[in-house]
Amino acid sequence: MLIGVSPLIGPELLAVLARMGHGDEIVLADAHFPGESCNARVIRADGLRVADLLDAILPLFALDTYVDSPVVMMAPVSGDTLDPAVETAYRQAIDAHWPETPPIARVERFAFYERAREAFAVVMTGETAKYGNVILKKGVTPVTGP
Repeated sequence: MLIGVSPLIGPELLAVLARMGHGDEIVLADAHFPGESCNARVIRADGLRVADLLDAILPLFALDTYVDSPVVMMAPVSGDTLDPAVETAYRQAIDAHWPETPPIARVERFAFYERAREAFAVVMTGETAKYGNVILKKGVTPVTGP
């Protein structure tokens, strides 16, 4: 355990977050996402909900302020409907730490998979909400101290 780091963030995830540079992306994937098929760097966070993981990661992780959409979710396939509570829960976690973040963008399913292939890592969670996947684009880490 570390002071100031949520116990939801394991050593492997903490190391990945530290190794990411500005502009790198990380996918917080729901339990049904084909993470192993999309990316070679997969971290397991089974049993964790994405909103809780967002709340744990975002105190440690600056979102990119140089892009229109530093937070992206998958758009529903034609005929599917979204549960608005999912995005609301994610937005609540985002706003608690980075309230100036633009609205969450939605991208088409296969465009989302392509971004996941190019992402720095995919975190497989226990999230069961339909369309519960989210991509975060890391920003420039603020300089602190002398």
